[in-house]
Amino acid sequence: MSDEKAGNLPRDLTLYLLARFVLVGAIAWGLSLAGVPLLVALLIGLVVGLPLGLLLFRGLNARVTAGLAKRNEKRARARAQLRAQLRGDAAGQSE
Repeated sequence: MSDEKAGNLPRDLTLYLLARFVLVGAIAWGLSLAGVPLLVALLIGLVVGLPLGLLLFRGLNARVTAGLAKRNEKRARARAQLRAQLRGDAAGQSE
């Protein structure tokens, strides 16, 4: 995981969510043009858009996953340091 991939988590996550919403909307719009009722078209768009979005937005998904993993590592280190400080360990106080 490079810092370049994990540096812009809020931007990447926002782009990924917007792309998924646009994909569901496009599928539902296409189906509604074909005469499918709107609610049914939205449900089909959700069901079809979930796996299709994973395939189409694979790179963006990888960037979001890398950012979340990096954030999780930082939080785990901070939690371990806090626990060490609460126990009174010297290793936790030196950092």
